[in-house]
Amino acid sequence: MYFDSSYLLLIPGLLLALWAQYAVKSAYDKYSKVPSRNGMQAADAVRQMLNAGGNGQVQVLQGQGVLTDHYDPRNKTLRLSEGVYGSTSVAALGIAAHEAGHAMQDKEGYAFLGFRTAIVPVVSFGSKLSLPIFIIGLIMSYRPLTWIGIGLFALTVIFTLITLPVEFDASKRAIRMLNSSGVIAGDEEQSVRKVLNAAAMTYVAAAVGAVLQLARLILLSRSRRRD
Repeated sequence: MYFDSSYLLLIPGLLLALWAQYAVKSAYDKYSKVPSRNGMQAADAVRQMLNAGGNGQVQVLQGQGVLTDHYDPRNKTLRLSEGVYGSTSVAALGIAAHEAGHAMQDKEGYAFLGFRTAIVPVVSFGSKLSLPIFIIGLIMSYRPLTWIGIGLFALTVIFTLITLPVEFDASKRAIRMLNSSGVIAGDEEQSVRKVLNAAAMTYVAAAVGAVLQLARLILLSRSRRRD
């Protein structure tokens, strides 16, 4: 069955994703136990950096869960997870600053962030329907339907690829803001970079996985046509 063999194409993406998850957990577990010399809580550090950047209107709130930190450009809200919000660790400061980087992207009109935010509803719609439509088209041997499914899934691929420059840029901003504000100093920058680089690999893994899945769908569609 071609369905079975096609799954082999996804293995590299799966292995990369597993490695990225392990790297993030390892880096966070290690550096969440390393207190910063400054001793400032992550939430206060974010507030200070945003104010310094003229972005004081952003709300900094405590969220729930582990590593659920995110910035929502729709309501200008930055939420830090429970383990980050009140922490003074190097890991927490890096994660919080990364989200502050997204807030500054929003303020400055960073194009990739704006585009990613704009296509979220379309991507959400496409990700839910792409595979069902593709499978129905495959079963019915109706190529237009399979290509509609492929097209919808391609939106997910585009989203993951656009996410890469957004995340890398936010990390660069985080390092710059942490240094300029005096929140970190000396070798603490290297520790923060390790946490942020590990987190970035999860987005790389997601992009690779999405591209491989798209390639698999295209191969399945062509294989069905030959049959």
